[in-house]
Amino acid sequence: MKIAHSTFCIPLEINAKSSCNIKQQSHRAALLREASLIIWDEAPMMNRYCFEAFDRTMRDVMRLTDEANFHRPFGGKVVVLGGDFRQILPVVRKGSRGAIIKATVSSSKIWRTCKVLTLTKNMRLNGDSTSQSYDDIKKFADWILNIGDGIVDADEDGVTTIEIPNQLCILEGTDPLLSLIDFVYPNIISNFENAHKFEDQAILCPTLEVVEQVNDLVLSLIPGESKEYLSADTPCKSDEEHEVQGDWFTSEFLNDIKCSGIPNHRLNLKVGVPIMLLRNIDPAKGLYNGTRLQ
Repeated sequence: MKIAHSTFCIPLEINAKSSCNIKQQSHRAALLREASLIIWDEAPMMNRYCFEAFDRTMRDVMRLTDEANFHRPFGGKVVVLGGDFRQILPVVRKGSRGAIIKATVSSSKIWRTCKVLTLTKNMRLNGDSTSQSYDDIKKFADWILNIGDGIVDADEDGVTTIEIPNQLCILEGTDPLLSLIDFVYPNIISNFENAHKFEDQAILCPTLEVVEQVNDLVLSLIPGESKEYLSADTPCKSDEEHEVQGDWFTSEFLNDIKCSGIPNHRLNLKVGVPIMLLRNIDPAKGLYNGTRLQ
């Protein structure tokens, strides 16, 4: 599994006439010619021009084996576009609702050549669950599905307030955060060495501040000695050659940076705690951005 932009060499600045940077005689082109199936996940999030650029490139790449492939969608290759249009659509800077719809793959001429298959069976409900937990998970899944379909509290103005059912809220306990952690990771002290306990559950937070608060509390509950890792907090020497003002980036300034995509200056870890990669370290070994390790 690889990211579409890097695998297909899709330009970052895309337009209606763009093509991917793949030459007919390149190794990447040979690899694409050998592929029997191409699966493109989260397709609805991509701008239609990305698919059209890839289609244009594949026609050029595949015509080397058969000139007729130049007139076939994606050069005659079978391409599976996976995703859900209920989720995030392409981001159009300052775009109207119409502009966003126009940017989706369903607005592309390629869409007319696609066969739409709908998945109807929720595979997450087929686990080893009790009848009670099965019913709870199914109710939650149906509620989420109804929100996606606009059935729950639909508003024609585009602004909707979703009321969360009480059975999905933690209403008991003097410490709501501790109760939440105990709900997601029951008996965390005795189970923290079980990797599956952390692989199958996660706590999603609305802000980075809450992420830090949850991480600190969970780490404090796990037995063992904590080790602190500090980030590099001095500018790279090579930046001085590019007229970067080193006095702008003091250690204090760099230490206070807290933003998505990079860890805080102080990173506290314990043996056995789960971590998540924030960079593609070694895609060949499955070490991608977002990979969870323990």
